[in-house]
Amino acid sequence: MTIRMFDCAPMAPPFPRWRTGGTTLLVETRQGLALVDTGLGLHDHCSPGRLVRFYRLGFGIPFDPESTAVRQLARLGIPPSEVKHIILTHLHFDHAGGLPDFPQAQVHLHRREYEAMRRPKTWLELAYDPADFAHQPRWVFYEQVDTNWLGLEAIRLPFQPEMYLIPLFGHTRGHCGIAIREGDGWVFQCGDALPVSAAFDLTPPLLNRLVLGPHVERLRRWAEAHPQVRLLAGHLWQSAFAAPG
Repeated sequence: MTIRMFDCAPMAPPFPRWRTGGTTLLVETRQGLALVDTGLGLHDHCSPGRLVRFYRLGFGIPFDPESTAVRQLARLGIPPSEVKHIILTHLHFDHAGGLPDFPQAQVHLHRREYEAMRRPKTWLELAYDPADFAHQPRWVFYEQVDTNWLGLEAIRLPFQPEMYLIPLFGHTRGHCGIAIREGDGWVFQCGDALPVSAAFDLTPPLLNRLVLGPHVERLRRWAEAHPQVRLLAGHLWQSAFAAPG
């Protein structure tokens, strides 16, 4: 079993002057290849809508269609049809923009996130782009917590290796992390429930609660007690993507 990590949402905002990437994982499962988040899609670069054009200015999103998941996988000899599943932390455009590039994939997410996308209520929920869902994805919804993963409430996903959806509501109403068994350890993609690069002291607690939700301090304490888990944020320093793996 192999997990590869890609930057599919490069950003270089003018303030703060951070060069970050959007975390997309490619996971080999017995059920076929799965992506965890997609980053931006081809349409975000080649025919961006009003929402993406607005965020491009503030977040310093370059014109770079070669950074999309579909193009990066093509360079590995993987056509879109081989991606059978996409598992999403949430539906913001920089995490789900690549959905139209994999129209045959089943899209797994928490039902609350789908409902938030359909009826946005908060300012953070205005970052859903209808163009990402116009192709009518093959949704697979999860809702009921049915197990415990290392002390966190979890929903078992139907994949081997073991994978779990971990409710981390706050950034959006249905935001979740995704835990993936990796040998004797785990990869835990926490999406936008963590600051950039999972650097807990990077931003003030008040800003974390306002933008990311209520889980940063809890995940800090939890991570200290679980060194066997590789914690990933939804956005990492671009240097973290120097080599896939």
